Amino acid sequence: MEWFKTVPFSDVVLWDVKRYSFEKIKSQYPIVKLGLHIQEESHKVKLADFPEQEFGILGVNNKKGIFDAYKEKGTNINQAYKKMEKGWLAYNPYRVNVGSIGLRTEEHENEYISPAYVVFSCKETLLPDFLFKLFKTERFNKVINASTTGSVRQNLTIDILKSLDIPLPPIDVQKSLIKKYNEFVNKSEVALVQSNNNFQNADDFIYRELNLKLLRKESSKGLSFVRSKDITRWDVSFLDNLITLETKTKTINLGLCISEFNYDKKGSSLRFESKNFPESQFKYIGMENILKNNGQLEEFQIVNGAEIKSQTFQVPKGYILYGKLRPYLNKYWINHTDFDDIICSSEFFVFDLNENIVNKDYFISILGSSIIQKQIENNSTGARMPRINEQTFRELKIPLPDLKKQKELASKIKSLESAALSLIDKSEDYLKQSIKEFENNVFLL
Repeated sequence: MEWFKTVPFSDVVLWDVKRYSFEKIKSQYPIVKLGLHIQEESHKVKLADFPEQEFGILGVNNKKGIFDAYKEKGTNINQAYKKMEKGWLAYNPYRVNVGSIGLRTEEHENEYISPAYVVFSCKETLLPDFLFKLFKTERFNKVINASTTGSVRQNLTIDILKSLDIPLPPIDVQKSLIKKYNEFVNKSEVALVQSNNNFQNADDFIYRELNLKLLRKESSKGLSFVRSKDITRWDVSFLDNLITLETKTKTINLGLCISEFNYDKKGSSLRFESKNFPESQFKYIGMENILKNNGQLEEFQIVNGAEIKSQTFQVPKGYILYGKLRPYLNKYWINHTDFDDIICSSEFFVFDLNENIVNKDYFISILGSSIIQKQIENNSTGARMPRINEQTFRELKIPLPDLKKQKELASKIKSLESAALSLIDKSEDYLKQSIKEFENNVFLL
């Protein structure tokens, strides 16, 4: 019988080979059907019935889980949205296998979510936070992958979810496991705070070494005074928040440092039509792939040309990406690799530098500093999705000492930032350790 596997008829929910060939989970705790401990919540509200009222909308991703996405007036929401209470969970049925599930907690202000998400609550026997962390384990993720249906888009319906087996410790044990998990999370957050302090030290160092000041406009008896040479657009919000850069160091427009912008060194456009290469695989970078404020790439997305519907750009070695959409996130990255198949979304500026006048490491340090960030905050346009256009980006001011001084500063800044990045790695290690410890305490592997 070594070539056969028997399955109790009572366990058959779907006729699916991958589902029943999968090895069942093991645990020191009782194995129960999840459906006995959760219930679906589908409390829908037609927000369009309240056209002038503003509603807070939630989103779900595989990084944060539940997050406050945006606010919108009812008149702009045609569908009936689900109302989501604190302590409830929601997941994307087509992306739960890659971690797109979240728990609404006290920190979430918004309370409505798209009807595309499956929303459910836990009964008294199961703590929502315990279940949420269970979903994040490698072992349970294999259960999810084995249980999804569909050939192209994998789908986990609420009925399939209810049919899944989970280990269920007593409530006091669930609380204890959550507490241990959170101890690692707290250590991770401490490391992040220390990392941010180091980045701030690097920022302070730049100001101190270049004797820089960022000045706001002068006001006197209700009148504001702005130098005409500082006015780049007639816009009330721009003039109200105008910031100027004061330094004895020479300053130039950022654009004067750029040699190629959306073009390579041969003069060919970097615009890339993925539809011409439908079967080819590319390393794709979107805004979500670059970490905030530190110029680090979190990961590539590996995609086929046919999957990319929007405009993309090639990213040659040595070229810099800077996020023009929501630039307050300060997402930038320099390509140091030899890969010739890196492409990015049109959410980025793609450019190279004239290294006869600017040191690349120095430029990146300035790009990631508050010198640029404060100017960008004042020059972005758009309410819901702020962006910065190419002309405005080129007109941002940067301090530019001679090349020798730039290299000296870049070296010192890099050492400060390296310490910050090592703390980020330490923070990530704590998070990985938290889920691994949780998994080892719940499952018998």
